Amino acid sequence: MTSPGRTERLVLPGVLTAEQAARTVAGILATQRTDGAIPWFRGHHLDPWDHTEAAMALDAAGEHERAEAAYDWLARHQNPDGSWYAAYADGDAGEPTDRGRETNFCAYLAVGVWHHFLSTGDETFLDRMWPAVHAATEYVLALQQPGGEIGWKREDDGTPVNDALLTGSSSIYQALRCALALAEQREEPQPDWELAAGRLGHAIRSHPERFLDKSRYSMDWYYPILGGAVRGAQARERIDADWEQFVVPGLGVRCVLPNPWVTGGESAELALALWAMGESERAVQILKWMQHLRAEDGMYWTGYVFDDDAIWPEERTSWTAGSLLLAVAALGGDEATTTVFGGEHLPTGLDPDCCR
Repeated sequence: MTSPGRTERLVLPGVLTAEQAARTVAGILATQRTDGAIPWFRGHHLDPWDHTEAAMALDAAGEHERAEAAYDWLARHQNPDGSWYAAYADGDAGEPTDRGRETNFCAYLAVGVWHHFLSTGDETFLDRMWPAVHAATEYVLALQQPGGEIGWKREDDGTPVNDALLTGSSSIYQALRCALALAEQREEPQPDWELAAGRLGHAIRSHPERFLDKSRYSMDWYYPILGGAVRGAQARERIDADWEQFVVPGLGVRCVLPNPWVTGGESAELALALWAMGESERAVQILKWMQHLRAEDGMYWTGYVFDDDAIWPEERTSWTAGSLLLAVAALGGDEATTTVFGGEHLPTGLDPDCCR
């Protein structure tokens, strides 16, 4: 199933032409295995979060059947406890290479499933995926801490790692809202999830001490906004406070301070966060700057070390291309993408400031 005309949402002057957008979509499709798995690139590993991000980009491009195949891969290979492993060799479910089970990786299925449903209106797909979303959400919330934050992962032997990551918890906040939207669509209220999301959002907004200090990483800077927990004046203050530290004019966004390394994924995600807070002009500028990372095949290099004028690492990842396409889709007004990342309306009954 495809949606004629959807690809026009992936055209953005100064960023992508129709031909360029088509080449990028084709690059992600070429990376996808016949069983639906989308590794970083062929021969490298798959992780469930980036797999989902690439699948969402396919939906934004109208490639709904291929996106559905990616979600079916996750449903088929979910662990009995509702989780997935952190990495699989070249997307081979029989060869996990990191048997940790990270909470934000597991939660993100809800974002992809809600995005696919909004893209297609396919109730049958939603019904088929709901058990996987429900089990994954329950797995994640079992690691919620008394302060609202979500523990990072479980080790292979089941040992919980209760330390929380701000980026990961911010992504989980978005996933919980999407899971609640799915539950509402199915008329299956989940009041415990609503309470958990309220506690998590409050921790993200008001209690940075509850998370490991990763402030050197740009993701910790913008992800509370991208995940929807921080908006309005607080979002603007957050972005302006560290803009000069993380943004390199003409090149994009640093991954980590003080390294002279800009990355495509962080640049595109910051652009998406800027769009979500109403800063579309700055978002477009960031996307224009990151086009120096575009390769001839339409994919994007992971990063660039500007002190050495060097592409590093020499890899073109499906998730970098996917993040770029999702940012362009949001700026172009793609309804499913704007709904998932806009976050203007929380599901009915959710109080984001409860449980202080």
